Amino acid sequence: MSGARHVDVGGAAPYRIAIGDGLLRDGAALASHVRGRHAFLVSDANVAPLYARDVADAIQAARPDVRCIVSCMPAGESAKTLDRFGELLRELADFGATRDACVFALGGGVVGDIAGFAAACWMRGIDCVQLPTTLLAMVDSSVGGKTAVDLPQGKNLVGAFHPPRAVFADTATLRTLPDRELRAGLAEVVKYGAIRDDAFLDWLDAHAEALLARDAGALAEAIARSCAHKAAIVERDPLEHGERALLNFGHTFAHAIETEQGYGGLNHGEAVAVGMVRAAHLSTQLGLADAADARRLEALLARFGLPVEVPAGLAPDALVSRMRLDKKAAAGRLRFVVWRGAGRAEVLSDVPDDAVLAVL
Repeated sequence: MSGARHVDVGGAAPYRIAIGDGLLRDGAALASHVRGRHAFLVSDANVAPLYARDVADAIQAARPDVRCIVSCMPAGESAKTLDRFGELLRELADFGATRDACVFALGGGVVGDIAGFAAACWMRGIDCVQLPTTLLAMVDSSVGGKTAVDLPQGKNLVGAFHPPRAVFADTATLRTLPDRELRAGLAEVVKYGAIRDDAFLDWLDAHAEALLARDAGALAEAIARSCAHKAAIVERDPLEHGERALLNFGHTFAHAIETEQGYGGLNHGEAVAVGMVRAAHLSTQLGLADAADARRLEALLARFGLPVEVPAGLAPDALVSRMRLDKKAAAGRLRFVVWRGAGRAEVLSDVPDDAVLAVL
């Protein structure tokens, strides 16, 4: 569509992120990524009634030779399981999907993760196009090729790196996004300022009201700047052997909270907000950053209506036990992304338990 912004992700498997209003109606652009004649559109019970049929029709109108079917899964993190993943594979088999089939992931991060994982595994890997419909998915999970499902023991423990062929972030879908989900996405937007770009935090503070009011220009700018930051990191470290770990700022705390709550309490963005504040306070506890830095981050997140305290009823010892199974732990030693102030994040290994417990 004209007027769309673009962010290119380089590396061994380059692709383009398109950001703009009305992208889901551009059947020609969507269909251009279907190399064969099978398009498998995965969505969930919240998103499918709003957009799935229109997307499928747009693809087929542009490419009448393509068969496009819709698979609708339950909404929410609790659906991101091995059983649901197996159901998607069986549907691909029943569909007769060939090696040149394309999976379209239409929804938030849950849909993107599980549909992308199915694409990564079907016939050892077929094409996937990410169609994120939440702010959080637009700026985070749809970019970078991480795909996964959860286990009861932890979040995203089973998965694969599988870069998409393309990402279409249609900002029109944000108009139907619940307020809570919009705020959750803003947590991940704030993260980019926290780890890489102090000036971006100032921009977010200055445009907080416009972002919460869903101003189209402000949202597009926030998405583009966030995606550009992530793209730059992913290009240099596609498999998270180094710098990419910085994207996990706050996530070790967040995943422990989500898992301990059985994926039924804070949503991911809310948990990340709490986790980033804990990581900032941990940095202060370890003498790496000034307490004023943590207070500044906490105030910005609170301005966006996000939680900043660990939910009541979660035992610190239980959360630390969850962290030991986190993918970001190394040989059972706690490893965290900390900062030396806004925009200056780093990975720190062998963090003492007592320091973590002190901020929980």
